[in-house]
Amino acid sequence: MSSPPARETAGPGPLAGLRVIELGTLLAGPFAGRLLGDMGAEVIKVEAPGKPDPLREWGQARYRGRTLMWPVQARNKKCVTLDLRTSRGQELLLELVRVADVLTENFRPGTLERWGLGYERLSEVNAGLILARISGYGQTGPYAGRAGFASVAEAMGGLRHINGFPGEAPPRTGVSLGDSLAAMFAVQGILAALYHRDVLGGGRGQVVDVSLMESSFAMLESIVPEYDRLGIVREPAGTNLAGIAPSNIFKSRDDLWMVIAANNDNLFRRLCEAMGQAELADDPRFATHVARGENQEKIEGIVAGWARQRDAAAIDRVLNEAGVVCGPIYSVAEIFDDPQYAAREMLVEHVDPEFGPFVGPGIVPKFSETPGAVRWSGTWEHGSHNEEVYGGLLGLSDAELGRLREDGVV
Repeated sequence: MSSPPARETAGPGPLAGLRVIELGTLLAGPFAGRLLGDMGAEVIKVEAPGKPDPLREWGQARYRGRTLMWPVQARNKKCVTLDLRTSRGQELLLELVRVADVLTENFRPGTLERWGLGYERLSEVNAGLILARISGYGQTGPYAGRAGFASVAEAMGGLRHINGFPGEAPPRTGVSLGDSLAAMFAVQGILAALYHRDVLGGGRGQVVDVSLMESSFAMLESIVPEYDRLGIVREPAGTNLAGIAPSNIFKSRDDLWMVIAANNDNLFRRLCEAMGQAELADDPRFATHVARGENQEKIEGIVAGWARQRDAAAIDRVLNEAGVVCGPIYSVAEIFDDPQYAAREMLVEHVDPEFGPFVGPGIVPKFSETPGAVRWSGTWEHGSHNEEVYGGLLGLSDAELGRLREDGVV
């Protein structure tokens, strides 16, 4: 094989030059790859021949027969096919590992080991490799072998118990939150491991072990010590947080929901002045954070009465001019009309190779010197980058690649 070409360091984003191999399917693994690609990494997505990532068909909404989940989650990725259950496929993956920085996977624990591709083998080929492993419960422990989805991770991680209203069935959010949280923790772990490798670790990589359940659990703030020291089991509180007042949703005269949050002393005083009821700030029932928490229903009732006499636009203008935290509850339709989203380039045009332009989410975070970009939308052809990756990166000839196709390896 010929020497691999130079890394793609000229592209946008702070991670230009970083090479990532993505083995994951569905959401957590691919979302992590998307975040890295958004920041400029070269992401090589591996799919099994004839058995592509189910994300290509995920979701009920279709545009011209295609799901709109795939082109967003697969943006900025080079898609190749490879059968990791074959010895030749495993050899090719090792060749990719040799020239990569990061490999991500979200198989059930033990899958890579069954294929002879555990971290010991991978690190023999590339001692600097970062292996990010995303699973339902982590690589160790009595639940490691269980299948895990975001729905159960959010439930067992404690998020679902505190969501919703008292006495009602605990609902989910409208997205796969556990998957997304795990993906973000995986990216955080990858970046920390790369820093350690390149600055402190003498060039050696490591395994980043991310659990969907633990990623959900990590969001619980003070709930853990509250139970440990005080025996408190926090329950769902509906639209507010118990003892944090006023901080809730309030309906306007034109029947729109507004969030008003003025739960520290300075903000509360501003709110009282904006409502024309400055005396409330010195009322013993409301003068301190603790007092407002003890009289939460009363003070939020006062705010609700004030809001119900005004249209949402007036509430938003008056309170924001007064320096009070306030904003409407948006649907995606309102997001499309909001000037802040436009100013921050959070609604970005993608160009799909089949159905043309569409709007997708922008890049988070923003970088002053090395902004990320949507370089291309997800491609629909399976193995659309096989020639570029296997030929250009690994140096395989057209004849070799043809034989691999015939044998079902790619």
